[in-house]
Amino acid sequence: MAGLVGVGGLIAALVAAGLTALSGARPAAALGLPDPGTLTLIGLPAMRAVAEVCMVLTIGAVLLAAFLVPPQRSGYLDVAGYRALRAASWTAAGWTVAALLMVPLSTAEALGRPVDQLLDPVVLLDLVPRLEPATTWAITSLVAVLVLVGCRSVLTWGWTVVLLGIALLGPLPVMFTGHSSTGGAHDLASDSLVLHVIAASLWVGGLAAVLVLATARGPDRAEALATAVPRYSRLALVCWLVVAGTGVLNALVRIPLDALVGSAYGTLVLAKAVALLVLGGLGALHRRSSVSAAARGEPAALLRLGGIEVLLMLATIGLAVGLGRTAPPDTGAGPPSRVEVLIGYDLAGPPTLARLALDWRFDLIFGTAALVLAGCYLLGVRRMHRRGDRWATGRTVAWLTGCAALLLATSSGLGRYGPAMFSVHMGQHMILGMLVPILLVLGAPVTLALRALPPAGRSRPPGPREWLLAAVHSPVARLLTHPLVALALFVGSYYALYFSALFPAALPEHWAHKVMNLHFLLVGALFFWPIVGVDPAPRRLPPAARMGLVFASVPFHAFFGVAVMGANTAFGGDYYRSLALPWVPDVLRDQQLGGGLAWAAGEIPLLIVVLALLIQWSRQDERSAKRADRQADEHGDTELEAYNAMLRRLATGGPPLVAQSDENADEPGHTKEFTTSAGGPESPAVDPVPDPVSADGGTGGEPADRPGGARED
Repeated sequence: MAGLVGVGGLIAALVAAGLTALSGARPAAALGLPDPGTLTLIGLPAMRAVAEVCMVLTIGAVLLAAFLVPPQRSGYLDVAGYRALRAASWTAAGWTVAALLMVPLSTAEALGRPVDQLLDPVVLLDLVPRLEPATTWAITSLVAVLVLVGCRSVLTWGWTVVLLGIALLGPLPVMFTGHSSTGGAHDLASDSLVLHVIAASLWVGGLAAVLVLATARGPDRAEALATAVPRYSRLALVCWLVVAGTGVLNALVRIPLDALVGSAYGTLVLAKAVALLVLGGLGALHRRSSVSAAARGEPAALLRLGGIEVLLMLATIGLAVGLGRTAPPDTGAGPPSRVEVLIGYDLAGPPTLARLALDWRFDLIFGTAALVLAGCYLLGVRRMHRRGDRWATGRTVAWLTGCAALLLATSSGLGRYGPAMFSVHMGQHMILGMLVPILLVLGAPVTLALRALPPAGRSRPPGPREWLLAAVHSPVARLLTHPLVALALFVGSYYALYFSALFPAALPEHWAHKVMNLHFLLVGALFFWPIVGVDPAPRRLPPAARMGLVFASVPFHAFFGVAVMGANTAFGGDYYRSLALPWVPDVLRDQQLGGGLAWAAGEIPLLIVVLALLIQWSRQDERSAKRADRQADEHGDTELEAYNAMLRRLATGGPPLVAQSDENADEPGHTKEFTTSAGGPESPAVDPVPDPVSADGGTGGEPADRPGGARED
């Protein structure tokens, strides 16, 4: 199987180089630069194809170890997972070498010089930071090195999940610097390409890893296949749908339908679409025949169809590299405006209330996440109802409202005007960082998932329910939900972002806006989860501590809004002035408006938190009182009886009560017996004491307002 994968990688490199040569693409000449030579012209796409094939294989092998095969009960990797990580270390080494070779090749293309003139390390170190393509490949090589080291050192299941997350970051730097990141509609093109590449990596790499597992020898192969094949089959269907949808969208952004025929770019798009349809057909054949057979320990059919599928997948990677090297045809639409070049689209006018509410531009990442989260939650609630279990309507309303707020903040006019105006950006920030996390944690998604997902059982490998429990109780979750850590992240990150050079550097980059939005959501969820979250948190705080944590954040947040309003210089002023929006003549004035919004609107979510805390506190007291009453009805109030016995002994002047030793004292429902201490001194006279207290709060003696009656305590 390793030889087949090697052949597929060679085919991908040949396809990428051949298509580049046949298409006559000359990126350097298009920019007015000298020809860097044949070695760079042919070697760059071939080496990029090798880098992407190695990257995909690495991601697939780590995916197999993390989620497709079960670990041991102790948490350490089993034989199949250990083998997958060792195989991933070799492909990660190839990924590292190919990414490093891409640094001088991309530098040579950017400068229009032969690559042999740029092999001096001193020259490269001076040039690479100035050239974006070379810088991104250098970053990619660092990610590949981290994955390589991790594959050689990780032995537990939890760290393989972290390693998979790092590996999935590998393709992102290059994805944000291609032709999808420039020109008009580059926001949609970049987002669709990110989803496209990640889904394709999991799909292609996962299949290669499963096929390598099927060819392995050992008594554990059948058991590992029985778990890996059905799991991969479900994942592959989702990945295929994502790859197909994002591929169509990315192509339509770059080329209209009538230009698909008659241009080199359109021909490559059609060829890629045909390959995708063929791969979908092969996947359907897998689901009908080979998946069930492989799960029974009969991988012959899986290997036959899978081998053909892997070769076609790797060849399609080479086709995609050739497509990326080919310029889209000129549609005659004219050059985009400055605003469209910077943010990806034009703005119709000033942000009126109507435009903020109705001028939508769907956010492929966060808008899709909002819809998927709402759909998954409703599926969980439906499963609960079908099973006859009750789920609070208020939790469903809170979750769906949070998803709607996420969609509104990223896809409505707020999301459209956010990258262009600081005031709208700050309003978007308040919704994403405070309102959305509060509503989502009130929805109790973890509790719903734990109740809706079936447990794996003792004899079966862990599944999604067990993965979720492991994440909630992980050391990372305990650290991040510590009150001081959560408060520092929630409050301190605002100051670190806006009062430093990070914010001006992030504004021109589309990917940086996505990272900021994700950061706001995550730190907000980490802060509000232990405070008002219904889900079991790694750290349970008493109600008073929760309230104190909320009030501790209020002055920091208020001061942040005041500091933004009182700043003498505009944050990212050069970027906002470069947009030259006629309705923003003074960017500092717009920043002051944004600071006012942060100061005023930020108190509303905190008020919601305080109200939620008071309600939760009241309900907790009610539950405690009902529990105490129920125990008193069933077993009697032992504490009250002991207190009354003490009062009676004091009233009669007898010796004090001591607990009599009883060998059955620890049994449930047993009440300790009390007796006087033997041979103790006679008790001195005491003042009149209250009569024993009854269970309903009254006294056993005469009322206090009658003559001779005992005083109520």
